[in-house]
Amino acid sequence: MASLDGFNAGTTEPNGGFDAIPPGRYLAVMTESVMKPTKAGDGRYLEMTFQIIEGPYKGRNLWDRLNLENPSDMAVKIARGTLSSICRAVNVLTPKDSVDLHNLPIVVKVALNPMPDGDVGNRIKGYFPREGMTVPNVSPAPVAPKAPNVPAEAPWGRPR
Repeated sequence: MASLDGFNAGTTEPNGGFDAIPPGRYLAVMTESVMKPTKAGDGRYLEMTFQIIEGPYKGRNLWDRLNLENPSDMAVKIARGTLSSICRAVNVLTPKDSVDLHNLPIVVKVALNPMPDGDVGNRIKGYFPREGMTVPNVSPAPVAPKAPNVPAEAPWGRPR
């Protein structure tokens, strides 16, 4: 319970609600992140809040969830891939905590998401670096060099 003593709704204009923003790419920053238990209680997900920082939708929030601990290996694989996209986009490849990803510009690709009640919301469909930012080129682990492809000498051509 929270005290609302002193609040008068008659002196404050009510919010009119929010419609979904149009699909597109928006510059945003992660402003909050928290690990929460799944509804089934058999895992945890990272819930992230992103705030658009420029353009006509500046100040609007978007949310995403990553199932980082889940009995479904596929859910975890997808979540880890998405987290990798976020890390690479903000140039923080080895975060120690999700707060290491906060307040760093990132481009979010937003799509429309039909809701069960017939309304439409938004869904983040991808994360990309801000133009002009340099993202390290991460290549696979080095592979030992191959021996040159020299044809073996036929046994009958060797000196005795």
